[in-house]
Amino acid sequence: MRYTGPKVRLSRRAGTPLTRKAVSYFEKRPYPPGEHGRRVRRSTSDFAVRMAEKQKMRWYYDVSEKQLLRTYENSRKRSGRTGEEMLTELELRLVTVVLRAGFAPSIYAARQYVNHGHITVDGKKVDIPSYQLKPGQVIEVREKSKNMVPFVEAAEGVHADDKTAGFLAVSHRDLRAAVVDRPKREQVPVPFDEQLVVEFYAR
Repeated sequence: MRYTGPKVRLSRRAGTPLTRKAVSYFEKRPYPPGEHGRRVRRSTSDFAVRMAEKQKMRWYYDVSEKQLLRTYENSRKRSGRTGEEMLTELELRLVTVVLRAGFAPSIYAARQYVNHGHITVDGKKVDIPSYQLKPGQVIEVREKSKNMVPFVEAAEGVHADDKTAGFLAVSHRDLRAAVVDRPKREQVPVPFDEQLVVEFYAR
């Protein structure tokens, strides 16, 4: 089941900002949420550390436990390193590419845009956030959606990162992005250690 509560609360539980918006909030309250948040001691057992990294990955990509476990199982069958394969699969989800392309301010907004049918893949509307993209495919904001305020801002580069993801070719003006390659580990800036996630599931 996906978390649907306050998003900044997740960053405080994780101990690190999981979204851009959370950065300023986290600087003010860099401790767990709740009445006793300042006094909470984090467990340092091997299991607790791996569990925490798994939760960070889940929250960062806004996926359910079932979805993340399936991603692990899929990745384990591939020839590459399991952790890196997990990141590749998660990065090639349609919702993540919408975020990485700078068309949305957060993974949650990106999910909403996809769900509401504002995004096309190779010219066809796709409203499945988990849709797996492949190199050569092109995503674009639907023509009739481009005049909406969030997408006008996106066209101006408001939501874009300082550096475009290396596996994408993005045109903010046209609100179009092409997947040019499978993501490499160094192209994926994430606030967790994917190897610990692999160790959690492999236990």
